[in-house]
Amino acid sequence: MVLLKLETYIKHSRIIASLAIIISITAWAVELAGVVYVCPYCRTQRTVIGILGILLILPIASHWITKYIALVVGFFGAVVAANQHFMGWKKISAGTFSFHEKIAMDPFLLSGLALTGIIGLIFLILQQTKPE
Repeated sequence: MVLLKLETYIKHSRIIASLAIIISITAWAVELAGVVYVCPYCRTQRTVIGILGILLILPIASHWITKYIALVVGFFGAVVAANQHFMGWKKISAGTFSFHEKIAMDPFLLSGLALTGIIGLIFLILQQTKPE
């Protein structure tokens, strides 16, 4: 598998979609179990990642309506992730930034990853073509 080729990700889009769904379900389970604090930004991002994963795994992912829904839902999630991430940059500029004591739960890092993932999922959905 060549990691820097777009064709690799298009070819394995069902695996990527499955990973997105698993990430979404796991993130929700962690919150519902009370391990992490309730965060409306995080809830939105994990839900959008799950929805995009579902759209990508569906056989109708190549239809224009599915692509439009992915753009609308994905843009919403990306804006939320960008806003949360920018709040971290604001703290950096003000000199008040510090990472969360548990680095794996840091909102600055997680929102950056969510933003990257959401944009990537949207891009993959837009690349889907009808199987011949």
